[in-house]
Amino acid sequence: MKMRLLGSACTIAILAASFVARAEESKPPEPVTIVLAVMSGKCTILKVAGRDFGCRAMAFFQTEEGRANFVIALDDPADNSHIITFSGDNGRRPQDNLYELPIDRMLLKSKDRPKVDGLPVAEIELSAGMCKQVGNFATRLVSSVSCSATDKNGQKYDLQYESDGSPMEVRRVRQTKTGRPAVSPFD
Repeated sequence: MKMRLLGSACTIAILAASFVARAEESKPPEPVTIVLAVMSGKCTILKVAGRDFGCRAMAFFQTEEGRANFVIALDDPADNSHIITFSGDNGRRPQDNLYELPIDRMLLKSKDRPKVDGLPVAEIELSAGMCKQVGNFATRLVSSVSCSATDKNGQKYDLQYESDGSPMEVRRVRQTKTGRPAVSPFD
């Protein structure tokens, strides 16, 4: 079980670190991931378009442009590549132990999606919603993450994640560019 979780966490870490949402080669490349946090716990609620799932792994990553993402690898026996991402800009920290991220898109990956370099390319669904993280990434202790979003087609996505109390594995992949950085749950 521990090995399976570690394997799933490694898979999600690789996918997040190599995050590329290229629908066309002519589009400019996506911003580089600057920080990655892999969490250990369980999803008590994970609903995707009316279907209930468990999760194999969960991670958070942020790009140099400030876009933040909560990535969940679904426990889907029919699709080992089934991943959803709650993605947004303009996260804020109204309290030391609370990070809020307005969601403006869902990224959906599955075995049926086109692939680039062997990895599924995300289908981007414009959405509206919110993620709330309780805890502090700087101390590597997060107790919960809850997200809820609805896409432009009316499909709902809900997540309630509970930590098992283990410290997160945090990696600073790259330093940010000069200038005012985006609000990060790591600050």
